[in-house]
Amino acid sequence: MTTLQLAKAHYPVTALGPGTRAGIWTQGCTIGCAGCIAHDTWAADPATEADVAVVVSWLASLPGPVDGVTISGGEPFQQPAALGELLTGIHCWRGGRDIDILIYSGYPLSRLQRAAWSARLLALCDAVVAGPYVRARNTGLRWRGSANQQIVPLSTLGARRYPAGAGQPGAAPKLQVSVQGDRTYLIGIPHSGDLDRLAGQLARSGVRVGNVSWRA
Repeated sequence: MTTLQLAKAHYPVTALGPGTRAGIWTQGCTIGCAGCIAHDTWAADPATEADVAVVVSWLASLPGPVDGVTISGGEPFQQPAALGELLTGIHCWRGGRDIDILIYSGYPLSRLQRAAWSARLLALCDAVVAGPYVRARNTGLRWRGSANQQIVPLSTLGARRYPAGAGQPGAAPKLQVSVQGDRTYLIGIPHSGDLDRLAGQLARSGVRVGNVSWRA
């Protein structure tokens, strides 16, 4: 049994890639980009471990439609064995269907391509958004946190779903809201300062915002 430290799984996701998607966020990241909005996914936490087979079964249980799977974090490439098994399981589940796999990484693409083990993992994906988040370069690009990050197609399907220019500004970036118990999750990539402005607006409306993941 291979386990994955899992921060969250959510369906439907419409803010991180084209179409209606399943989202999987890994737990644990040592990169620590300044301005990251997901500090809650940084610390490795054995309590979040889930059997990879259970995650794949969750995908199979979704009512559809599923146009793609987005894997983010945390940093997925810091769990290589589990990530490899997850990607293999997704391939088996999707079969011949055009369900693309988009993966986010804070590592530069050159680093991922240079190491044999991470290049093998990339080969199981259809597209990657690679590079560290740079707060000063958050310019509202589609599906990217900052302008230094690249969207790179890795397969024929990826080239169709993520053609040149797909990540340029177009429609305003979308944020989704997911409520689970006493926690509220925002899914997507906000513009710089959007979340603090949101917290201010809520406070003025009498809604108190407690601990938030975008503040260290």
